[in-house]
Amino acid sequence: MEKDLRYTRNIGIAAHIDAGKTTTTERILFYTGINHKIGEVHDGAATMDWMLQEQERGITITSASTRCEWMYKNKKYQINIIDTPGHVDFTVEVERSMRVLDGMVVLFSAVDGVEPQSETVWRQADKYGIPRIAFVNKMDRQGADFLNVCLQIEKILGGNSIPLQIPIGYGDNFIGVVDLISNQSIIWDDNNYGMTYRKEPIQTEMKNMVKDYRYKLIETLSEYDDAIMEKFLYDNFSSISEKEIIDSLQKNTIKMKVIPILCGSSFKNKGVQAMLDAICRYLPSPIEGKDIVGINPINQMKVKRTPSQKEPFSALVFKIASDPFVGRLAFFRVYSGKINSGSYSFNARSGNKERISRIYQMHANKQNPISEIGAGDIAAIVGFKDIKTGDTLCDEKFPILLEKISFPDPVIGFAIEPKFKSDIDKMSFALSKLMEEDPTFQVRTDNYTGQTIISGMGELHLEIIIDRMKREFKVEVNQGNPQVEYKEALTNLVEYREIYKKQTGGKGKFADIFFKLEPGDQMGGGLEFVNKIKGGNIPKEYIPSIEKGCKEMMKIGPLSGYEIDSAKITILDGSYHTVDSDQLSFEIAAKLGFKEAAKKAKPVLLEPIMKLELIIPEENMGDIIGDLNRRRGIVQNMISRSRNNVKVIQVLVPLSEMFGYVTVLRTLSSGRGTSVMEFSHYEKVPSNITENMMKLDKKQ
Repeated sequence: MEKDLRYTRNIGIAAHIDAGKTTTTERILFYTGINHKIGEVHDGAATMDWMLQEQERGITITSASTRCEWMYKNKKYQINIIDTPGHVDFTVEVERSMRVLDGMVVLFSAVDGVEPQSETVWRQADKYGIPRIAFVNKMDRQGADFLNVCLQIEKILGGNSIPLQIPIGYGDNFIGVVDLISNQSIIWDDNNYGMTYRKEPIQTEMKNMVKDYRYKLIETLSEYDDAIMEKFLYDNFSSISEKEIIDSLQKNTIKMKVIPILCGSSFKNKGVQAMLDAICRYLPSPIEGKDIVGINPINQMKVKRTPSQKEPFSALVFKIASDPFVGRLAFFRVYSGKINSGSYSFNARSGNKERISRIYQMHANKQNPISEIGAGDIAAIVGFKDIKTGDTLCDEKFPILLEKISFPDPVIGFAIEPKFKSDIDKMSFALSKLMEEDPTFQVRTDNYTGQTIISGMGELHLEIIIDRMKREFKVEVNQGNPQVEYKEALTNLVEYREIYKKQTGGKGKFADIFFKLEPGDQMGGGLEFVNKIKGGNIPKEYIPSIEKGCKEMMKIGPLSGYEIDSAKITILDGSYHTVDSDQLSFEIAAKLGFKEAAKKAKPVLLEPIMKLELIIPEENMGDIIGDLNRRRGIVQNMISRSRNNVKVIQVLVPLSEMFGYVTVLRTLSSGRGTSVMEFSHYEKVPSNITENMMKLDKKQ
């Protein structure tokens, strides 16, 4: 019997670091009966933060998946939850989780409001078209301001925020909320972990405020709902029923017209049950989301899959994880059809058919074996020999290739070597396993020094990688100083002919290509290859070898050996020898020709520019701005927060100038300043700095 997908929710919990995501998830697991004890982040006992590094640092590093059930209006809802990291170095975990979610709960701190990573998460949710509700957490903290956060969501993020609750008290006096839909107060019991709460009439002193905000709620809905508008304008305002408001909120939340906002304090066990109700009420089920669209890899035609077990099987792998007991786990979301453990599945990327030995329902790092999984569900599989993040699994008779997950390029790296020579093989094995798990972690060999260079999204990201190598793979490494992952770009158009000849007695080597090399059309576009050979001057079977040779040389730029960001190559003419020409000859000719042509194409160096957001005391602003100017920083925006006399400064600054900045900021602000930094874009390095770098390279 097919499961009723109306009662399934696939949701993510995302926010800025320290907004309380993991604490909120722990409460959800407790109230839904999955956990019988609340695990606290500060005690290192949170269920979803199962890695040792997460427990020690009190932060989330990997996105953890779990499932729970919640009774709403006498119906049992199944909620699949993905708890994501808040730190910008692990933004890839948020990105790949977003790809498979139907809805999202975005958490905000009632004290800090909309913070830099909140904006990043919001943009990612917009990119994937994910409906969301907001939960303003930490209402028990001094300085909490719920209505100000609602205003920030509207002004900074552009979300049409609708408060569904008004807090009763702030800080230590926060005891509950007024529900604007039912017109009742909800007061949580401080004993019994907030499991019980009571509903009471609204306090007299709050009645006017509640009336105003309920009016605004219905007024906002009337802009998107004709039935409510009719009653709002021509009929009695009070005749609009609770059901009408809830139905309209659900419809317009799914259409992303409005953002319902709730509040509470997860740590003090207040507001989480109301949030669970809101997840069931307003966020979409798999059948209310969009149909998934992909490409048939055979005929390149678009194909659509609806979320039903009667449809052909299709699923997307969004994460690979290594488990010491069960091996490689591939997390996947089933969009259509169903699959049984022990059956076979077709990988549309590799073109291979592989056996799924086991299927697991995940609960953080624990696995519960299940016999089958169907449309709308999230689980993990074991048994694949060749599988990568972003792969599509499908029915071989009905192939479909779903859109891949895009990941940002690494921006920082450093050289590593094993402490003991005997560990070279162990280090290679560890690095390959970690690369499988994390698409933003890359390993390369430096062409000049022969050193192993690991690259990632930030210093913390690579610190965690090295810590995992030591703990999980028992490999200790020495590391060099952090270095920036520069790129190179071509700025000029060049036409070039390369004739490759080699005669050593017997069969020789011959290839002749004439091509045009120019800058790519867009940043980060990689190699665009155009073949304009006519009349068989170069046989068709040699063209892929030319492209392969050019792609290889894109990895080694002519200036300093950094990867070339984007280039367009057009093969115009050439010739071949019936005996001496082969695929290898044309590949070598392409490599040699590309290398020489790139030198003539006036290459420049590109550096990663970071978006830095600082929260600093006003009295230290002059010193901090002066320091940022010395670091080639460009101030983009400056906001005053009069409530606590601080300035929020947004700056674009080169990554190369930012190593050790946290210590400098603490000194300049007497320990009161905080900063968050994330990658923004690549930009040309000023010529004087490039010259200095080239001189340094020559000395070394």
